[in-house]
Amino acid sequence: MEKGIRWIFLLIVLTNFVLIGCNSGQSGNKDTKPSPVQKPTTKVDALVVKPSLLVDQITVSGSLLAFEEVALMSEIAGRVVFINLPEGKFVSKGTPLVKLFDDDLQANLHKLQTQLEIQEKIYQRQSDLRKIDGISQYEFDQTFLQVNSIKADIEIQQSLIRKSQILAPFDGIIGLRNISVGAQVSPSMVLTTIRMQDKLKLDFSIPEKYSSEVKTGLHVKFTLYGNETQFDATVIATEGGIDASTRNIKVRAIVNSKSDELVPGGFTNVQLTLGENSNAIMIPTQAIIPQERNKSVIVAKDGKAHFVKVKTGIRRESAVEIIDGLSPGDTVVTNGLLFLKEGVKLSFSNVTN
Repeated sequence: MEKGIRWIFLLIVLTNFVLIGCNSGQSGNKDTKPSPVQKPTTKVDALVVKPSLLVDQITVSGSLLAFEEVALMSEIAGRVVFINLPEGKFVSKGTPLVKLFDDDLQANLHKLQTQLEIQEKIYQRQSDLRKIDGISQYEFDQTFLQVNSIKADIEIQQSLIRKSQILAPFDGIIGLRNISVGAQVSPSMVLTTIRMQDKLKLDFSIPEKYSSEVKTGLHVKFTLYGNETQFDATVIATEGGIDASTRNIKVRAIVNSKSDELVPGGFTNVQLTLGENSNAIMIPTQAIIPQERNKSVIVAKDGKAHFVKVKTGIRRESAVEIIDGLSPGDTVVTNGLLFLKEGVKLSFSNVTN
């Protein structure tokens, strides 16, 4: 009896220990349960958008040309008997520059003039005879035809004599001569060049998308290769069509500036100002996220990242114009774009106003 009471007592004690151990285990698990981990905010740099002045300019290459320039060549073959080609010197329009041997042409002209004189006397006598029917109309007409034929031959001969002499076509500077007295020249031989020095032209080409912006009278600036001095020119004409191979249109301007540095053939950098926008929105190039069909930027709103589609305009070396999608006062993220997702919390290490 006593043994049975003891076993029952031991069983009760063990049961209590087991229950206490289970409760303590459950209590320990409840106290050591980890709390949820909060995601850290991402630090970025940002720019507060504000309006700024944007000058729409393009820079293209160009070349200086003489306003007038001609390679002087003879129209006929012959031997040079006279030269007046002062290299690098100014000559006036109409100045005799080169003379070819023309004694044979002069002799033939004198012969024709003599024949004309005789035929005109015959024609005058036949005119008197015709009044009294002393000769037939046919004979009179033949004499008249002969007079006109000789006159035509004289004009041809005078034209050949004029071609034997080369005159300055305009006021200009003579280039280097390629002939000497006694040289036998042909119509394909370049004797020298003459160019107008006091006026210069500037030729350059622009992309076709700017063709509607370039009008006659537009003022442009240009610099020479290796020289920062700016010179002025005014557009006087544009080519009638667009080059199919380059998709460019050719533009010609007249140079307004005067300088010894400006010489024909010089290479230039031409700057064209096509317009100004005082309320342009410019952001750094690296803030643009290119996509397949669109472009977007990340804008910080309420401390979170939001992707916004934008349309871009004029590009500069380090900035891009935004023509749609942003407003003054927006805060645009400028770095760490690849690691940001929609709605991520942001903290700023640097904000540029």
